[in-house]
Amino acid sequence: MSETSPNRLSFNEAVAYVEQTGKAAFAAMPVFGDDEGDESATAEGARVFLLLPDPTHDGEGWTLRFIAGPFFSAAYAANDIIPAEEIPDRVRELLFMPTRCDESWLTDQLQVLLGKLTQAAGIGEQMPDYGSQAARGAGPEAVFPVSFIGGLKKPH
Repeated sequence: MSETSPNRLSFNEAVAYVEQTGKAAFAAMPVFGDDEGDESATAEGARVFLLLPDPTHDGEGWTLRFIAGPFFSAAYAANDIIPAEEIPDRVRELLFMPTRCDESWLTDQLQVLLGKLTQAAGIGEQMPDYGSQAARGAGPEAVFPVSFIGGLKKPH
């Protein structure tokens, strides 16, 4: 386990955990809107980095899924697998939480996915019960700006 925080794993420790146990590990970062400098600002969404066992390698191997989007929407701004050679250093510097993940969870709203991941990690009491709330969906035409998932900032 990482010396920095109990129950949290460095990227390399998380990879070893996933390969040895066949379970998952995740790191999540909140996304704030334009009022990010405001002390009362609340997160509008999140970026989730989810290490999963790779079923194509007979338990040997892993994949990193990047999921990002707004809260309370059935549409993700990103839901991609990042190849190992393309994982940015800033992701490798994150601390991951051991958890488990069912493939069906990846179609839930982002806050519901986070709730399930934290429940499975044993830290679910820190998250509200979003699963029982009514869902609002976005149509197939919904597109989220790249700036939302951490690319470019809006010009001032």
